[in-house]
Amino acid sequence: GALADSRPAIISDVSVFFLQALGSMYFIHKTLKNIYQYDFNGKNTAHHFLVIHSYLSSLQFKWSRKGFMRTRWLIHNQGVDLVNIHLFHDASNLIACNSSPSVYSGNRKNALRYVINRISDSRFTALPFFLFGDFNFRLDTLSVVEHLSIETEMQTVKKDSTNEVEKIICEEKDSTHQLVLHIEEKLFEYLHEAFFREDNGKALLKYDKEVQAFCDIIREVDITFPPSYPYSEDHNQPTRYMNTRCPAWCDRILMSHTADDLIHWSDDDEEEEKSVVYNTVGPNVCMGDHKPVFLFFQLKTNNH
Repeated sequence: GALADSRPAIISDVSVFFLQALGSMYFIHKTLKNIYQYDFNGKNTAHHFLVIHSYLSSLQFKWSRKGFMRTRWLIHNQGVDLVNIHLFHDASNLIACNSSPSVYSGNRKNALRYVINRISDSRFTALPFFLFGDFNFRLDTLSVVEHLSIETEMQTVKKDSTNEVEKIICEEKDSTHQLVLHIEEKLFEYLHEAFFREDNGKALLKYDKEVQAFCDIIREVDITFPPSYPYSEDHNQPTRYMNTRCPAWCDRILMSHTADDLIHWSDDDEEEEKSVVYNTVGPNVCMGDHKPVFLFFQLKTNNH
């Protein structure tokens, strides 16, 4: 391959290969010099080349529009891979409640392992990498439901024809029988919806477990923002969650340990809060069902 000079510009890509629900735009400030993007195709005819992989068939999943896009950059002599990723969602709240971890969590684990292996294999020189996008990571739904329903009376409603669970209903044990939690395939309605936003969802972090299987390879800045999905798309309720799914930190920015070494971390706790910021965009503005997530930091450069 070759390094193509990338002048200060907006670099965008629209996939024409798989109709993937995925796209990337990179904004480079005009004051930055010595920025190059790697041409994976080995040709010098274009300023950029984005590698698009579809790994679904090898994982034996149903065809999906999920995948990842990898770009390689040289920033002031420091090489780094930026990988935009979109993993599988939870198709049914009821199935997600069946086991801990859920079958969907297992699918995402296999897919993420595959992606990490692909960007770390010997075809290209291994570089520090950042993984970002909609990982569709969910809370351990079964454990969350058990927690939310601990003081309620739970009952399951089944379809007459198949004996398949159609809904889960949790009511107060007192004479009011107030509905506390109602779950269906695409419904997750909790009476105390504000609970998911209290203290930025800190009480829920113990149920956020999907990254833990990869702690030997990747790390993440501590999360201090509320779950990024599924927000109301009503512009009058920008901080409220929809009652379709259990709120979760679906949108993340992860990094290899070598990428972590490239971040300027401050020895002073107060200064570190300013120098490294991991948060959502538009917390009080309607941004759609996902709140975008950003990571702000200073990158160490290579003087050699």
